[in-house]
Amino acid sequence: MPTAALRVVLADDHDLVRSALQALLLSIPGVQVTGEARDGIELLALLESAPADLVLTDISMPRMDGIEATAQIRARFPGVKVLAVSMYDSADFVQRAVGAGACGYLMKQASPAELAEALRSIVATGSYFSAPVARLLMQPTERAADDDLTGRQLEVLKCIAGGLSAKEIAFRLGLSRKTVDVHRARIMDRLQVSDVASLTRYALRQGLIAQ
Repeated sequence: MPTAALRVVLADDHDLVRSALQALLLSIPGVQVTGEARDGIELLALLESAPADLVLTDISMPRMDGIEATAQIRARFPGVKVLAVSMYDSADFVQRAVGAGACGYLMKQASPAELAEALRSIVATGSYFSAPVARLLMQPTERAADDDLTGRQLEVLKCIAGGLSAKEIAFRLGLSRKTVDVHRARIMDRLQVSDVASLTRYALRQGLIAQ
């Protein structure tokens, strides 16, 4: 790490995840955590006052997801780099994050050593992509049909394809049943499908769920 501390802001809607990430970051020499946010809207407001060199943001968050937040950060705070952190290892999520301006993509299953490596790489070269993520970045995806799906809608799609009911999806994602139903209707409209079986086949092709 450089002599000056690397100032990092965290964004994740789960308190335990933020606490764990903060503890890991503070264990890395030369890293300073200067702020935390629960969603993209809080994150953008925080960056107006909190000094930051790098943002670690989750992809799926309420109100404004990490992909939209990344695009706005790159437009409004061009000196701030963004490292996307996600539980999803699909080409679509990786490509959307990078397309929005993220300089790296880290899986939440990554080890503390890989997190430190990612920060060193971003400081030294401006980006970080592990070999598996780099392969996903190069993988062709069916972008034409779902360009307009948000990160939250992709998460709902994965849950639907995984066999969860609307009630179960609402509980898992912290949404209302009505909101889940609205997301499902919009997903079907944008993908031009009319049944859950078609959504499941699409999710399988995209790697959103395991075969």
